Amino acid sequence: MTPMQCRGWLQEAALRCLRNNLHPDVAERPQDLVVYGGSGKAARDPQALAAIERTLIALRDDETLLVQSGKPVGVFRTFPQAPRVLIANSLLVPDWADWETFWELEAAGLTMYGQMTAGSWIYIGTQGILQGTFQTFSAVAEQRFGGSLVGKVVLTAGLGGMGGAQPLAVTMNGGVALCIEVDPARAERRLATGYLDEVAHDLDSGVQRALDAARDGLALSVGVVANAADALPELLARGVAVDVVTDQTSAHDPLHGYIPAGLDLGAATELRRHKPQEYVQRARASMARHCEAMVGFLRNGADVFDYGNNLRGEAQLGGFDDAFAYPGFVPAYIRPLFCEGKGPFRWVALSGDAADIAATDRAVAEAFPDDEPLQRWLQLADERVAFQGLPARICWLGYGERAEAGARFNDLVRDGRVRAPLVIGRDHLDAGSVASPFRETEAMADGSDAIADWPILNAMLNVASGAAWVAVHHGGGVGMGKSIHAGAQVVADGTDDATARLDRVLTNDPGTGVMRHADAGYDGARKVAADRGIHLPMLPSSEAQP
Repeated sequence: MTPMQCRGWLQEAALRCLRNNLHPDVAERPQDLVVYGGSGKAARDPQALAAIERTLIALRDDETLLVQSGKPVGVFRTFPQAPRVLIANSLLVPDWADWETFWELEAAGLTMYGQMTAGSWIYIGTQGILQGTFQTFSAVAEQRFGGSLVGKVVLTAGLGGMGGAQPLAVTMNGGVALCIEVDPARAERRLATGYLDEVAHDLDSGVQRALDAARDGLALSVGVVANAADALPELLARGVAVDVVTDQTSAHDPLHGYIPAGLDLGAATELRRHKPQEYVQRARASMARHCEAMVGFLRNGADVFDYGNNLRGEAQLGGFDDAFAYPGFVPAYIRPLFCEGKGPFRWVALSGDAADIAATDRAVAEAFPDDEPLQRWLQLADERVAFQGLPARICWLGYGERAEAGARFNDLVRDGRVRAPLVIGRDHLDAGSVASPFRETEAMADGSDAIADWPILNAMLNVASGAAWVAVHHGGGVGMGKSIHAGAQVVADGTDDATARLDRVLTNDPGTGVMRHADAGYDGARKVAADRGIHLPMLPSSEAQP
């Protein structure tokens, strides 16, 4: 195990996770500090990165580092139970919260795009989104196909840091994935890491391979190097029969994320550099064609959903008025889980030893023996998920379950059953940590989609609860002006202090998800609050308390 460099494990955890975000097996472009999502960065520039690392190494146990859009700006004395790092990324005053203003400020060296887990230092590679994608396709199978995707073809696009999870998530549910990717290097990377089974020579052979596998009931993922704005309309025009259509291109960012049709990667880079406005116009026009084809598949009977990258919003700006004909994945499949405070619970073995993850997998399996989807996921993840950088795992756990898992992890560290402390974090995509009307809070029952008080309350509560580091971001996943979200991490180091922190953070954090959905009027969330004693003052006491 690498020797500690910092004065305490909270600082050391932040340092190791920051470096892990930029590990060459993890980050998309580590030389540019870009972790995933087109332009999602871990630090603003090399000088800022070096200063963050120096500061974390020297940081005392009663001090807190402040990071403003990837640049360390101050250290202040707080107290030992406070977070060691507080991060704010790309927060713009609402009247100025658009891509054009952001790009001007970014070019002036004043900000950076933190995405979600990129700028909050808790990205764990493609596995980080894999389990949620697995959960989503499992829900699709349950609602539409009798519980399995066997014999079904899922058409999608994008094999980057987020989209690269799709092929494996589909095959884990027994289906066939036909994945369009414009960048051959990304397709080859997913092939090398086992997320993608094979890459076809061309669209024709890829389609035939997918259809044959579905006919034979085989689970298979096939990548095709093409532009989705060309490939999806072509497949629709041919009448190719697919069962599910979604997308995970970096459509949230029309300048750095999406490649316009008719351009290879080199030409796209040149156009982006020299004529950014033309690039954005062409990207949005391509997204309009892409999205229009998805609506065409919907009208042909396929199950079509947006996977939260704002393709619909950008396609609408590109001239396709009917872009929102299909729903987002959260209102379609995930919201009942959010009502239980259930969401992405991830952890990282700071030792770097894969055996520590095996020990934690066993602990989670023992804690929740009756959760069949969780048990299936843990077995499949152990068999099929390749670690990127530090060994890590993710699963979806709900209110009460996260605190139970955290306590068990702390015992593993205390008893020496794992070699070093564990960082516990989550995606910003969670039950109570985000306001995103095109994704997590789309179509809320009370119309509160755009109310951003909730993620700010979540972040402040996590600070008060003693998280190791807390971040608030703007725009991640769906683009500037479209979301506010928060993330929090806590460290299981085997101490009594960690016991208290873990209990508070891992209870209160998902508790805000139950609160948020109960306030919006969801009966499932109100029942969870009543059954588990969450105090919600505006609900009748008989409804909000046991």
